[in-house]
Amino acid sequence: MRKYIFAVTAVAMVAGFAMGFSAPAIAADKAAPTMSKEDFDEAKTLYFQRCAGCHGVLRKGATGKNLEPGPSKDSKGTLKLGQKRLVKIITLGTEGGMNNFDDIFTKEQIAKLATYIQLPPPEPPEMSLAQMKESWKVHVKPEDLPKKPQHTGNWENYFLVILRDAGKIGVIDGDTKEVVAKIDTGYAIHVIKESSDGRFWYTQGRDGKMTKIDLWMDPPQVVAEARVAYDARDVAVSHFGEWKDKYVIGGGYWPPHFVILDAGTMEPLKVISTRGVNVDGEYVEEARVAAIYNTPEAPTWIVAVKELGQLWQVDYSDIDNLQINQIDSHKFLHDGFFDPTLRYFQIAANASNRMEIMDSIDRKFVASIETGKKPHPGPGANWVDPKCGPVGGTVHLGEGKMTAWGNDPKGHPDQAWKVCYKAATDGPGLFIRTHPNVSFVAMDQTKHPEPEIQQSIKILDKETRKMIKTIRVTELEKAVAVHIEFNKGGSEMWVSVWARGGKKDWLKGEIVVYDTKTLEEKTRIKNLETPTGKFNVYNRMHHKT
Repeated sequence: MRKYIFAVTAVAMVAGFAMGFSAPAIAADKAAPTMSKEDFDEAKTLYFQRCAGCHGVLRKGATGKNLEPGPSKDSKGTLKLGQKRLVKIITLGTEGGMNNFDDIFTKEQIAKLATYIQLPPPEPPEMSLAQMKESWKVHVKPEDLPKKPQHTGNWENYFLVILRDAGKIGVIDGDTKEVVAKIDTGYAIHVIKESSDGRFWYTQGRDGKMTKIDLWMDPPQVVAEARVAYDARDVAVSHFGEWKDKYVIGGGYWPPHFVILDAGTMEPLKVISTRGVNVDGEYVEEARVAAIYNTPEAPTWIVAVKELGQLWQVDYSDIDNLQINQIDSHKFLHDGFFDPTLRYFQIAANASNRMEIMDSIDRKFVASIETGKKPHPGPGANWVDPKCGPVGGTVHLGEGKMTAWGNDPKGHPDQAWKVCYKAATDGPGLFIRTHPNVSFVAMDQTKHPEPEIQQSIKILDKETRKMIKTIRVTELEKAVAVHIEFNKGGSEMWVSVWARGGKKDWLKGEIVVYDTKTLEEKTRIKNLETPTGKFNVYNRMHHKT
């Protein structure tokens, strides 16, 4: 049997960062394809940018399927599927929630990706604390930061908008709709979290770069940064007691670990690996940190270790003697949100088709609710149902469905942690949102491959439980409607138009603003590079969902 050796050295990744991979020794049989080094390097970068988040750096699967060449317990193997079938899947997507990529990649790029995933994955490098400290930069010392806002803007009604592919954060004034700043951050920011007073915002890029933004500066800007992984997803700040705004934590997909940093200077302080044994008793090398959340009632963070099916409640009151409660739930953990009392944490175990509930005060597992195929609430939604009382809700990656469940064990014990009702949408979605001052719940349908569906959002009436409106947000070619957020008072609903074409199409992105009483369009904020998630300062500070 011949062996093909790809001499893969450090590859220039997005945002100017070099990610090194060990050269894989590829044992090929008659069916195994070959690639040039140049094509291999290009495909590897494309895979990192668009595929690794769901399928894993080692391609063992999680939210997405296993993409190893040979058979596994969950897959026949990519070699068995073959080039033609893989090209079709990447091009058109699947009904199980994988979106189409024909509006993102060229035919040549799709062909290279299909070949790449039939070869063994290259071995990714580790990252030490010393390497993280080499990347650490303080642009403005904490003592030199302004003591009061340098501008007259209503910064508590600012929106921080992820400009995904451009590697930027847009700051938009919610009152005037003016773009206050576009700030260079890491590539493909996944999420951004606030300090306790809402002044500072911490970003986590897919390339592992974390930044700290000061909204009081004119214009707002990055004041410190550090890189904590090669592939990362989430961030959170300490909000409790004497440790308020003392620490910030970043979670890595690769290496699979979390890092605690000084929240003032962004100096990396401590690294904890999340490799371990999952809830099925199997050792997992790529046990990734899917999400991290501050717990309002304790000096802890909840760290969701995706492949382990465990929620780690990390106590930051003494990081030199770190205590971690490992709470078993189900696989594979993804995004979550708190109930209205801020005690119970609700998170999707999307491969198990469940929402998992844990008590952040007693630090224990509470309940598991079967909701539908691959729940994905994003930042989630809580509202009051006329029959069930307080409920939480999620959309799904695997089907067009919204599921609501009771989440008030004290006031409505008979309804607590049980499905209240379900409502059909037109297709799979990513995000569901509402606001205490609006009469409806809004959800996107981004994962459906048909343009007229993925470009529309659905509106559900809280009182009647009926879908009362479908809003076509955009008809722009190669664009989808994604992520909903409300302004401070709830009088406006903001929806992103993510123009997913090539670089020349980036500035076609926009945010469409709707009046929440009439659901009529008010305005469009244009010339935004691939806008996705949006975060209103006041609402996120006060957990208004």
